[in-house]
Amino acid sequence: MSKREDDGCARKRKTEAGYKSEDCMNPDSSVIAAFKVFQQELDTKHDKHERLVKISRDITIESKRTIFLLHRVTSVPDVEEILTEADVKLDGVKQKIGWIAEELKGEDLHQFHRAFTPGIQEYVEAVSFHHFIRHRTLISLEEINACLVFMRENKGENEVAWTGPSVLTFQITPTDYLLGIADLTGELMRMCISSVGNGDIDTPFQLSGFLREIHDGFSYIGNTGPYEVSKKLHTLRQSLGKVEDACYTLRVRGSEIPKHMLADVFTSRAATHLERDEPMA
Repeated sequence: MSKREDDGCARKRKTEAGYKSEDCMNPDSSVIAAFKVFQQELDTKHDKHERLVKISRDITIESKRTIFLLHRVTSVPDVEEILTEADVKLDGVKQKIGWIAEELKGEDLHQFHRAFTPGIQEYVEAVSFHHFIRHRTLISLEEINACLVFMRENKGENEVAWTGPSVLTFQITPTDYLLGIADLTGELMRMCISSVGNGDIDTPFQLSGFLREIHDGFSYIGNTGPYEVSKKLHTLRQSLGKVEDACYTLRVRGSEIPKHMLADVFTSRAATHLERDEPMA
């Protein structure tokens, strides 16, 4: 018998043995029943994870649109109209966060946290930007969480089950809050550039002091906080440096530069500042 024939016979014996093993499998085995339960639980968890990822993506998109809308406050005469429109958009985002609260009802939040954390961070960035424009202060984590309360209808599964409204809450984690605030600093830096371009030389100095306070707060955390927070500290410092550089330019050379050219000068200096801060490869 040749080697090829011998290999073919070996594969045939293995195949026949495999079929024999499956044929002898007891469908009523407790082990098989347990693994079927595990399979169903894993499929249910995977489906929930995918739904949360989709909701988080929608929250991210709507939050970014709200931020883009809020940047128009530097170029319109009626700021309150923009803020009111942003309120409506943020209410829509909060409804989607309510969907996350429904999905997490009775579940461990940390099992699914990575599925929805990008959207929550973007929402914190949007709502804190909106709050700063209206009040010139930093919104707290408690203030954000206080607004994430949702009323839902309980639907009984049988005649005996109780039906009626229930209250669902969603609590943003301190890490997601800090990451969202760190991203807020970039939007404030862009707001500073836009303000200068529109002839507003007071807003940059307000933003400089506000960003300095945020930076000092993050400095207290330092390397003792979550890894993601420490990574964003470098970007925060860049944003603060650009705004402070703009204030220096306005204070020292503001009277020499025409107002319609301030934004161009400011942007070029910000780009130079960014190149100077980039780490060496």
